[in-house]
Amino acid sequence: DARAAQTRHALPQAEAVVVGDLSSIAEMRRIADQVNALGKHDAVIHNAGVGYREPRVETADAIEHIFAINVLAPYLLTALIEPPDRLVYLSSGMHTGGDAGLDDPQWTTRPWNGAQAYADSKLLDVVLAFAVARRWPAVLSNALEPGWVPTKMGGPGAPDDMSLAPVTQVWLAVSADPAATVSGQYFFHQKRRRVHPAAQRKDVQDKLLDYCADLTGTPLPARSV
Repeated sequence: DARAAQTRHALPQAEAVVVGDLSSIAEMRRIADQVNALGKHDAVIHNAGVGYREPRVETADAIEHIFAINVLAPYLLTALIEPPDRLVYLSSGMHTGGDAGLDDPQWTTRPWNGAQAYADSKLLDVVLAFAVARRWPAVLSNALEPGWVPTKMGGPGAPDDMSLAPVTQVWLAVSADPAATVSGQYFFHQKRRRVHPAAQRKDVQDKLLDYCADLTGTPLPARSV
């Protein structure tokens, strides 16, 4: 609530602010209800996340928290929020070192490696974006990396330009530029960039959707309406 108040103060022109804890499945549902109460949206940008310096922590739902916040939350919000015209998912250059196999996504048997858990989550975000693009052809669904920028997650020594970090997601959300009105693509600074090949595999996409549906009890609707 305090952060919501800060947002309202910083952005008085904002029509609404919704509040919730993305580590909790119940709270994810509450967020979706708040968003849907506002009506259909032109675009949703899935920007929230936690980073690679995190210890292994289980949420109240007994889910490893990087996976819960970075992967399960955008999945469930996508499944529950009335489909917008455009969806944008934030990934990272670290996704290229990720593993989309889902052999031990909760890190219950592997020794904990925060950097690997983060890389895996960012690859799965791209998998999700591309799965939605395939399942919902009426919605433009893309992923991007904003660069390694000096946020609280990136740290003060991050070398990329902070002013450029939000540009691509806003461009994908609102631009009529033909380069932005595509789907199932991966971008860096408004240019298409090569992506981990696993993200484009239908079997990998379906495995992730099925796994998230099992965790939440909510399958992704077959198509947007």
